[in-house]
This record gives sequence, structure tokens and C-alpha cells, in this order.
Amino acid sequence: MRYTSEILINLPRSRVIELFDSTDNLSRWQPGLKSLTHLEGEPGEVGARSELVYDGRKGDLVMTETIRTKQLPEQFHMSYKSRGVYNEVENWFTEKEPGLTHWRTENYFRFGGVMMLMVPFMKNAFIHNTMLNMDRFKLFAENPEKF
Repeated sequence: MRYTSEILINLPRSRVIELFDSTDNLSRWQPGLKSLTHLEGEPGEVGARSELVYDGRKGDLVMTETIRTKQLPEQFHMSYKSRGVYNEVENWFTEKEPGLTHWRTENYFRFGGVMMLMVPFMKNAFIHNTMLNMDRFKLFAENPEKF
């Protein structure tokens, strides 16, 4: 499954990247995040792996994140593995004009097991969840004092 999501953020790209590239900020715009544990590699750099634990509907959702490409300020790509799901996210940042950043994500999912059967029914939920996270980041970035 593939899809693209995008949003405009009313900040210069340099500020968007500063906020996006900080693991300290993750829990501020991803409220379900319970923990982030660095596993290997140089933190925040290509090849680094981390474990993220989210509060899921049926217990903890555990993912392993790997940074695949980091060429800031233009792009930052990651992959995520969890039970039955592999996900690649390509984040692209473009300054449309001074003080306005376009953030586009290219999302690719591969499913195994029971999840393969659910894909036709859940695609919209994945797209919706991506947009929720992007909207939360935009709100946080534009109004950090409220988070």
C-alpha cells in the first residue's frame, strides 16, 4: 500500500527541521508515545535503530525505527517494523516562500499474516492516522507553548 500526505506549516523550514529532528519533541506531538529507546548506531543518524512503544487500543504497540536517509533540510526517511507490518516513510521539506514550509510524506506499507487481509478495509485509517500526526506536528510547531 502506498500513499502521499502533505501539509503546509507556517514556519521557516529551518525551524520546522529543528523541531522535527529532536527526539525530545516526539512525545509533545505524538501523545500515544510511551517510550523511545535507542538500540544501535549514532543516535539521529543514518543506520540508527530505536524502539518506540505506543499506547495501542489492544495494549502496547512496539516498533523498531531505522533511519534510512538524512539529508536535511530537504529529506529525512525512516522505516518501521512491528508485528505483521513494515512501513517506510519518506519526509520531504520544501520552503515554499519565506516562513512557509511544505511537508510531504511518501508512505509505503507491506503487511504479513492477518494484517494482509485487513488492508482493503484499513487503508483510509492509515491515511487518516498519518494526517493526524502531521496536523499535531503542525500545531505543536506553530504553537509550542501549548504543548
